[in-house]
Amino acid sequence: MALKEKYDVIIIGAGPGGLAAAISAKQNGAEDILIIERDLELGGILLQCIHNGFGVEIFKQDLPGPSYAQRFINEALSLGVDTLLDTMVLDISPDRRVFATNKTRGVIDVQARAIVLAMGCRERTRAQVRLPGTRPAGVYTAGTAQRWVNVEGYMPGKRYVILGSGDIGMIMARRLTFEGAKVERVLEVMPYLTGLMRNYVQCLLDFDIPLQLSHTVHRILGDKRVEAIESVQVDERWNPIKGTEEVIPCDTLLLSVGLIPENELSRKAGVIIDPLTGGPYVDDGFQTNVPGVFAAGNVVHVYDLVDWVTEAGFAAGKSAAKFALTLRARENRLIPLRADENVRYVVPHELNKDSLQEGNVRLQMRVKTPIEKPVWVEVRSGNLLVTRRAEPYARPGEMVTINLTPKEYDEVDRASELRIAIVPR
Repeated sequence: MALKEKYDVIIIGAGPGGLAAAISAKQNGAEDILIIERDLELGGILLQCIHNGFGVEIFKQDLPGPSYAQRFINEALSLGVDTLLDTMVLDISPDRRVFATNKTRGVIDVQARAIVLAMGCRERTRAQVRLPGTRPAGVYTAGTAQRWVNVEGYMPGKRYVILGSGDIGMIMARRLTFEGAKVERVLEVMPYLTGLMRNYVQCLLDFDIPLQLSHTVHRILGDKRVEAIESVQVDERWNPIKGTEEVIPCDTLLLSVGLIPENELSRKAGVIIDPLTGGPYVDDGFQTNVPGVFAAGNVVHVYDLVDWVTEAGFAAGKSAAKFALTLRARENRLIPLRADENVRYVVPHELNKDSLQEGNVRLQMRVKTPIEKPVWVEVRSGNLLVTRRAEPYARPGEMVTINLTPKEYDEVDRASELRIAIVPR
């Protein structure tokens, strides 16, 4: 694929939000669209979510994650959306330049008229919830275990405790049970369930997996490998209650303790982050405070359903396309003014065709070197002389001015650029 210098819309992330944004942008008039994805495949986290429950709202069907994703992958590719896979975005500038890298192209620098941030979210780790105890093997996030089991074909352990009642943790409790493992307990520090009730019923109750609310991991026990965890009940301020400690033998501890919107790139672009959601402040079209930078899906806040992520992507893609088309139309009405022979600079740098009917347009410049004899100040469009003005001399210390008058406007309106030169007569 030949990479273009400028795209109408560049989308960072190829999960459900990013794919939906690309499809919507294309359907709403954007021509050149690029998805940049750090993984090897399109689809995002859905590729490892082999359980069903996706698409009930959008398709009125109960689909597994990969099937749901494939519908949007097929549509995006059929619409001609460009993709860069195995590519890491390094930086985004406020003027919508995207800097990325991959092993085949090296450093990539592309310009966007609009950007959609769709990086999704990441899991909280042991360090972020400050679990005490030793540091043996066997402590993983639930999403890591999900990928190992569903995609890589590896079992992380045989006997589990899961900390947190998030949806991924409850779904993995069921999945591991299917594979013959024993899930001893699900512990939740809050006094209420933090995931969906349907997952509690289908994944825990239906498989007799106990859930203990207001409980957490007090210590992790083990040397080279997890041997057990010590659980403890907590009060309303999350303080351990003495005498409630219980040692639960296990070889693996999975963490399902919340998701964090992935917004390091957003901050680099100058996007303001809401401290409550961890995602960008957005308007009803999902535009951030940075003009032309939009955000969609779990990068804004963590959604319950993938269908809602997709709907947010549709809305952001539509808004991004509208912004890009407006900008492209404005660019098409702008004529660059280039300094040519013996001209140091010209002001203005661009001429808006829409302003031509408002009166004379004044161009001002300075010469590079003095010419102490009569000169022509010439304005050309390609080889066509649009206008020129005679001057007795040209000196760097004295500004030179020429006006474009209504009689030249037809030629100016057809120009792709104008070049200004000062030459001897």
